[in-house]
Amino acid sequence: MTIDLHTHSTASDGTDRPAELVAKAAAANLSVVAITDHDTTAGWDEALGALPPGLTLVTGAEFSCAYDEPDGTRISLHLLGYLFDPDHDGLRAERARLRVSRLGRGRAIVDNMIADGVPVTWNRVVEIARGGAVGRPHIARVLVENSVVASVDEAFAALLSSRSKYYVPKADSDVFKAIGLVRDAGGIAVFAHPLARRRGAVVGEDVIADMAQAGLQGIEVDHPDHAPDDRARLAVLAGELGLIGTGSSDYHGTNKTIDLGTCTTSRAAYEQLRSLETARQPVTR
Repeated sequence: MTIDLHTHSTASDGTDRPAELVAKAAAANLSVVAITDHDTTAGWDEALGALPPGLTLVTGAEFSCAYDEPDGTRISLHLLGYLFDPDHDGLRAERARLRVSRLGRGRAIVDNMIADGVPVTWNRVVEIARGGAVGRPHIARVLVENSVVASVDEAFAALLSSRSKYYVPKADSDVFKAIGLVRDAGGIAVFAHPLARRRGAVVGEDVIADMAQAGLQGIEVDHPDHAPDDRARLAVLAGELGLIGTGSSDYHGTNKTIDLGTCTTSRAAYEQLRSLETARQPVTR
């Protein structure tokens, strides 16, 4: 049983339509796949409608969050929400707020680049997004298309990193508020790639413990951006805090050089997640 609980489609910043995503998951011999686009559930219906026989779909989303350190430093982090009620008023309003923020942020980054003579246009970024929530990967693809950089990875390392002069922060949710909203909506809250250090600063174990006290139920242990030592420590921490340890590819199609099923969740961990009371259930055709 091969289980990948973190993937993205064109509903946010992946390159596969939701129907293509589930078809590729079946072709990759996955048993279970989760669709977890950024701050949106827009891909759920298409993915469910195209679900191949034998493949189980877990509906979810990845929420843009932040934690404010006592010294005022803001650390960005992501929360995966699974099997929640998409019509829950509070969570639906927060998703809408985050999507509007992403759109404004993307436009501001592009405007900064245009002012500096970088060959990129907002219209082309929107075209590449194909109706999904605009994110930095869409800007990166325009930069590749216009030969500003050779790859999406290079775009993030150079022009789109948090250290770049073009960078614009987004209006993230307070992580404790997000955990509460996911739980109130009948969902499962899992901390995504908590020690992805190459993305920037990460929170300490004391913060993760506080998140567990606030209702966090799981933590991604096996992730492509986690070093081996960090995976080992996270597995121990999950046990100490009573969290379910998951594993995921964080697949984005051709926006990242990561294949479906690169990292996976054990059957035992998945069954633990399945045993939790939720607003929705995984779907198998």
